[in-house]
Amino acid sequence: MRRGVGKADLFASVVVFLVALPLCVGIAIASGVPAELGLVTGIVGGLVAGALPGSRLQVSGPAAGLTVLVYEAVQRYGLEVLGVLVLGAGLVQVGLGVLRLGRWFRAVSAAVVQGMLAGIGLVLVAAQVYALGDASAPASGLGKLAGLVALPGRVNPVALSVGAATMAVLLLWPRWRPGARVVPAPLVAVALAALVTWVFDLEVRRVEVRGVVDAVRVPEGADFGRLMEVGVIGTVVAFALIASAESLFSAAAVDRLQSGARTDYDRELIAQGAGNTVCGVLGALPLTAVIVRSAANVQAGARTRASRVLHGVWLLVFTVLLPGVLGVIPVAALAGLLVLAGCRLVPVRDVRLLWRGHPGEAAVLGVTAVAIMVGNLCEGVLVGLALAVAKTAWDISHVHVETEDRGEAGIVVRVQGHATFLRLPKLLDALEALPRDREVRLELGGLRHLDHACAAALEGWAAGRGEEPVGSGKEVS
Repeated sequence: MRRGVGKADLFASVVVFLVALPLCVGIAIASGVPAELGLVTGIVGGLVAGALPGSRLQVSGPAAGLTVLVYEAVQRYGLEVLGVLVLGAGLVQVGLGVLRLGRWFRAVSAAVVQGMLAGIGLVLVAAQVYALGDASAPASGLGKLAGLVALPGRVNPVALSVGAATMAVLLLWPRWRPGARVVPAPLVAVALAALVTWVFDLEVRRVEVRGVVDAVRVPEGADFGRLMEVGVIGTVVAFALIASAESLFSAAAVDRLQSGARTDYDRELIAQGAGNTVCGVLGALPLTAVIVRSAANVQAGARTRASRVLHGVWLLVFTVLLPGVLGVIPVAALAGLLVLAGCRLVPVRDVRLLWRGHPGEAAVLGVTAVAIMVGNLCEGVLVGLALAVAKTAWDISHVHVETEDRGEAGIVVRVQGHATFLRLPKLLDALEALPRDREVRLELGGLRHLDHACAAALEGWAAGRGEEPVGSGKEVS
């Protein structure tokens, strides 16, 4: 490796480390687990997923997109089961990669993915608004929204000020480009908040430090017995599918940012699965490829995967040598960081464009987001997928009925397109409107698809008139 390339990767690794550090801690706290587990996941993302082939430049670690699902899982099954869930998800991902199914994740409707991220973002923002003021948040998405009305009387004004100031720094610091190139905004904002809190001894809630050894919990034999529960299996599958989709969509975005080798989706899926398997063994958070850290890696000039591996090394060094630093970080500052992260998950610009050009896709996005807020992440994604499939079936099920009156020779009716049960009412309305005292010739040669429901209906209509469909080239019985 050339010397210049080594320097570029070293610099990029430091930049990514500085971006990842506050995010790892904040996402862990928002997920309802010890802060150290977020750092463990970041370390594994660098040292394990980062060292394996797949995408050269994208960076893995704990992601805001899984925060809601992890929080729900921890609340339902307990922190001791988290390792089993993540381990199972990792093995599922490895299996999907070995079976070369990685490329199929690109077939998932973009509207469903955007709706999923929007729903996660809205729930995340709703939860972190409470944390901005050191207030406890209700468990359900609707509860969080309803509780906002009474929130002003429950907040700690000092904590709210710290959180608001953190958000202001996050928004303003990137405008000073020379400084932003050297030190990323998340680190500056959280470090300033921690410094002010420590110097003035402000009465705000701070990150609780237990130590990595105490936070890490290797799953025990009894924990694996929970895999027999239907709910646990569903959560494992949800972890695997959502983490895989987010990682592979991130890989596609990173490929657009750089001109080097493209991502091997199947290898990347195996790398993500291996990382999650190790995270599960350590009882840590699930990891995915994260676009914010990946973009920072590319923009900092990274050339090889060495940069993402080294960022894991720096996280490990920090965790071993300076864990006590976490104890001075105010929770409100991390909440401010995650509020903005949640807002960025809501694709406002994309919704506007979709609504203008593809209102049906915009509806799928909106329904998915609302379903996640009203129910939970798994239910919302299933609703979105079902709606996307129904919309696609409706879109491709176009049937055109053309009528030609040939006078004494009768009426010729040509049916063209895709005749499915979704368009059956339209088809029958057109046929039943034909005069019964005229001879009708029904031609189906223009049909590209004829399902059983339409075939049976056409056969019944023809039998009732004593006619016979001709020229279809398809079975009508």
